[in-house]
Amino acid sequence: MIRDELTERERQVIEAVIHAFVETAEPAGSRTIAKRYNLGVSAATIRNTMSDLEEKGYLYHPHTSAGRVPTDQAYRVYVDSLMEPTVPTPTQTDRIRRELHGGANAIESLLEKAAEVLGVLTQELGLAVAPSFDNAVLERLELVQASTERLLMVLVLSGGAARTIFLEVSNELPPAALASVQLVLNERLSGLTLREIRTTLRERLSDVSAEREASELLNIFVEEADQLFEIGASEGSALVLGSTQMLVDQPEFHSSEQMRNLMELTEQRDVLRRALLARRSPGISVTIGGENLEPRLAKLTIITCSYKCGPFAGMIGVIGPTRMPYRKVVTMVEHTSRLLSDLVK
Repeated sequence: MIRDELTERERQVIEAVIHAFVETAEPAGSRTIAKRYNLGVSAATIRNTMSDLEEKGYLYHPHTSAGRVPTDQAYRVYVDSLMEPTVPTPTQTDRIRRELHGGANAIESLLEKAAEVLGVLTQELGLAVAPSFDNAVLERLELVQASTERLLMVLVLSGGAARTIFLEVSNELPPAALASVQLVLNERLSGLTLREIRTTLRERLSDVSAEREASELLNIFVEEADQLFEIGASEGSALVLGSTQMLVDQPEFHSSEQMRNLMELTEQRDVLRRALLARRSPGISVTIGGENLEPRLAKLTIITCSYKCGPFAGMIGVIGPTRMPYRKVVTMVEHTSRLLSDLVK
């Protein structure tokens, strides 16, 4: 059944049933729809239309109830062609801006705040994925003695992005040794991706001969390459989750089995991470119920939007039951992604 074959009345009934079900979490009957929504037809006509929509796969009876519930297919029609765009309220906008602008502006802190405030405003589980720099090309590397036992390494990446990492050293290094190591690293590593550096650093430095202090520092780079040059690598991109309390309060998670499934999902983050990394694309993305390839997500909807971090991109969004206020959630996710992009660009 293609969506264009729906009549205008069928589209109106789908929209009304979704609104009623999202609001009450109860199957919607024809009388309820007739009373609450001005469709200009009788309850009997609505009942016949609902029956037709059930045959076409857009509605179903959850049990013996006279009411109907939207299917994933109905939600997809709603999201793609019935849902009207909206804008966040001033209160919502102020709340998001306050949360993101308060305190530290490190990317990790911003993502935690963004996921948390999205969860609160949408009553879903907020989530964020850090940008992946795995394919970023190193343009140059700078070393600065920050203290007697600490070095600051600045990685300047393609597109102008820069990341700083602290290294622990046994004692303060002579300026000449520091300059020597910086020169060698730039000669051997500039123009490589961070993934290439992590996997080939030992080989690239194997023939370097240097004074004792410089040699000791180069050994630190060889031994700690995986940590020093892993900044949100693709398979390990940081996944940040907000509070699960937002979902716990929803009817879909009132049974012990549903709660257990939810807890397992949040504890086994590799499942969510794989599902999210498979969705990397510009703009908003809505994956509804059975559209998720992972069976454990078959009763959930994931809504994400990409945000920019220089030339790189991460994701911000929510996960929740398929019964969710899509228009509001999409609006909140898109707006948060724009604010986040402004802060981390």
